[in-house]
Amino acid sequence: MENSKTAFRDYLQLEKKYSPHTVNAYLNDLISFESYIKTEFGSDNLLNVNYSLIRSWIVTLVDAKISNTSVNRKISSLKSYYKFLLKTKQIAISPLLKHKSLKTPKTLQIPFSEKELDEVLNLITYPEGFEGVRDKLIIDLFYSTGIRRTELIHLKMLNIDLSNASLKVLGKRNKERILPLLPNIASQIKLYLTERACLERITDNDIFFLTLKGVKMNDSLVYRIINSYFSNVSEKVKKSPHILRHTFATHLLNNGADLNSVKELLGHSSLASTQIYTQSSLFELKKVYGNSHPRNKK
Repeated sequence: MENSKTAFRDYLQLEKKYSPHTVNAYLNDLISFESYIKTEFGSDNLLNVNYSLIRSWIVTLVDAKISNTSVNRKISSLKSYYKFLLKTKQIAISPLLKHKSLKTPKTLQIPFSEKELDEVLNLITYPEGFEGVRDKLIIDLFYSTGIRRTELIHLKMLNIDLSNASLKVLGKRNKERILPLLPNIASQIKLYLTERACLERITDNDIFFLTLKGVKMNDSLVYRIINSYFSNVSEKVKKSPHILRHTFATHLLNNGADLNSVKELLGHSSLASTQIYTQSSLFELKKVYGNSHPRNKK
């Protein structure tokens, strides 16, 4: 079984090009299920599993107050594993062939307002020196380009092209895209590079965004930066890099950008992924419509 899991990990990393975080999540879900069937049914043979065992695990997870969203994610990991086993001809049929995902409530992610962005970028006082310059650039880069947190963390020095005011991003599945840089972003990058060059020690020389110790930033630090600054201006429950990406897309759509252009900027493979951002845009459109249409004033 260990050989099968190792091969699955290699498949996720090398063929699917998933991030280390995603690969670990898939493998942890798989190990969790394996532990369950070993404890409850005395078997750790994942190749000889039927749906009743999986259904039993689902019931156990739900009884443990695990949310339907989290349960669906765990089952999605199993689906990927059994698809891999099918592809490599280790099984003849997936035990999840007829599985239907648990129902989950549809939640509309609320983007930051233009006022909140203006306050964070123009009214808040940032700390002097390297960290203050870096933090403001991170926030503005998220908002002006819509890049993902992982993409920002892995930005390399050679990805920045100030002469052409552009940024090369390595997205999901190692898909590259070129993003334009606004003039104020280019100016902030120059200031950041000056501060970066003054760091006492730089370990990760090729990485663009660094900590004060000169090493690559991690996910939690980037999240804390966004959450910390936006907590000063917003009472929204979610204050994260992803909400800034959502805000980028929503504000573009609200100001007349076409869906396909937003899709390309976000690095989505299909319009279906981009259309979720039209919900917030539609909400704004309804407000304008309601306030403007003569029939609504009678």
